[in-house]
Amino acid sequence: MRFKFTNAPETQTIFGKLNDWAASFGAEGLFAQTGLFSQYVIGTAELFAAALVLIGIHPAFRRLQAVGALIAFAVMSGAVNFHLWTPLGIDPNNDGGGLFFMAVIVWMTSFGLIIVRRRELGAIFNGLRSTLFPARS
Repeated sequence: MRFKFTNAPETQTIFGKLNDWAASFGAEGLFAQTGLFSQYVIGTAELFAAALVLIGIHPAFRRLQAVGALIAFAVMSGAVNFHLWTPLGIDPNNDGGGLFFMAVIVWMTSFGLIIVRRRELGAIFNGLRSTLFPARS
């Protein structure tokens, strides 16, 4: 996460490769610094997810932890898939795949937290459903 906000060379390499890949099918700029999926957008989502997971340690905010786990799972699903199915590859920075494996660990632990917090997520979804689709009398 910190690499994304400091514009570290590793981040430039990764998002540069992704932007070149996107340009190959006409979506140039998608992963650029001002793009829809820029390092700052992804980093902000990661920061938000981490904050919600940590705030959710307090029993009164367990639902926030569940939401943070969902966001983390979504972001890491994207990260893992981009490493596997694009020219990015598992080892884009010649670090032995460390970045990829960290993404997999966060992906798996966020999935585990989703399972642990499934009741809280159910309550959130039920509340949203009843708000968006009120029962007719």
